[in-house]
Amino acid sequence: MARLVFLGRLEEVAGAVELKFPLTGLTPLDNVLQMLPSRLAEALGGPKVRIAVNGSIVEKERLLVADGDEVSFLPSVSGG
Repeated sequence: MARLVFLGRLEEVAGAVELKFPLTGLTPLDNVLQMLPSRLAEALGGPKVRIAVNGSIVEKERLLVADGDEVSFLPSVSGG
């Protein structure tokens, strides 16, 4: 099972802190996002969202997710 973890405002959009998905083999992140409600997938795919896999920040492009991975979505921090 891969765990998708949502932080900050993304937790509100997702309606949960995390979701779990069974995966078989390596799965492109884009395919995982297609399994989500469109509003959430759009929010996660935005340019201001960073992604960490198993605690390490990674680039979104061509990201493959494996069974057992924890994929965290981090919104940009703003404020004053």
